[in-house]
Amino acid sequence: MSAAKAKGAKGTPATLAAVEAGIEFTLHAFEADPDAESYGRAAADALGLPPEHVFKTLLTEVDGRLTVGVVPVSASLDLKALAAAAGGKRARMADPADAERATGYVVGGISPLGQRRRLPTVLDASASALGTLYVSAGRRGLEIELSPADLVRLTGAVLAAIARG
Repeated sequence: MSAAKAKGAKGTPATLAAVEAGIEFTLHAFEADPDAESYGRAAADALGLPPEHVFKTLLTEVDGRLTVGVVPVSASLDLKALAAAAGGKRARMADPADAERATGYVVGGISPLGQRRRLPTVLDASASALGTLYVSAGRRGLEIELSPADLVRLTGAVLAAIARG
């Protein structure tokens, strides 16, 4: 997407971060189901994508420090593996209110890009086998497609096997 086009449209902090970084990306909008059990799985279904290519952004606390885990929607987050990858001992899911406050996004639309403050981020290693992947673009019903390398560069993510299942 061109920088002018993304800036002309009403962007999200995630899309603006991608534009500012000058990376290639594509936005994919779909009708979000507010009652979906899994926003990520609903996104994959709505866009007709393999669930291994659509990644969910999960906020955790590793030894009391907010940390982002990004895993395929077809898997769950292995908290023990995430803690190890983040250099900690123990991880637990963050309180949703804390996640929203720290990122500036609502649950179901949390993007690893453009968060209020940069948090330690771990991306599941399966992403490295993909040409592109999809993550939330900062609101429910909008996904951003970009290369795993660009996602790593923009978030400062570490690649590690943190997905289970």
